[in-house]
Amino acid sequence: MWTEQLGKQLGNPTRSLGGWLVSKLFKIRNQVLEDNAVQLCGIQPGDTVLELGHGPGLGLQSAAKLLTEPTGHLIGVDYSEYMHQMAKERMKDFIASGKVTFHLCDVAAMPLADDTVDKVFHCNCYYFWPDLNKAATEIHRVMKPGGLMVTTMRLSHVAVLGAKRVMPGENWRPDAYMAALRDSGFTDVKMEDKYHHNIPFQAMFATASK
Repeated sequence: MWTEQLGKQLGNPTRSLGGWLVSKLFKIRNQVLEDNAVQLCGIQPGDTVLELGHGPGLGLQSAAKLLTEPTGHLIGVDYSEYMHQMAKERMKDFIASGKVTFHLCDVAAMPLADDTVDKVFHCNCYYFWPDLNKAATEIHRVMKPGGLMVTTMRLSHVAVLGAKRVMPGENWRPDAYMAALRDSGFTDVKMEDKYHHNIPFQAMFATASK
């Protein structure tokens, strides 16, 4: 029972003891994934960058430091109101400067214009999305032609952390997400094993072909 509850909190943390514990878990386990996703994106100073499922804002904090040109802009999307507020507090100075914009919404229905995003990254979250095809199509819609999306994850931890337990079907499997990306128009979709010092993780890459 506790693993199912933990899995639900991982997918959509609430302002509760479970949500608070999950936020601490994110900070411990996801920092390496977030930092590497940002680096693997190859963010340029003037890019428009989108993080999906931003959680407490660890990746946003890393990405914002790279957007040093006036045109550089960062967008955070999450459907957890608790994570949304936590990240906004972490990024309040960037919000005040206009460098960062937040949207409390579903990844499959983002209030963003077509062809506006250069880089997209997300960590440990695609397997919580109910419909991978809708999510992949929406991500493709908002990206500029040739834009790069990077996903980082530790597949060895997915079932332990509860994603496999709470997701219907096979959404937790990376090949299901890769198929959805290809079907929505992404090309060069691939997954690679990576290491950060002695920590193994996986990185998925996809290019928005239009």
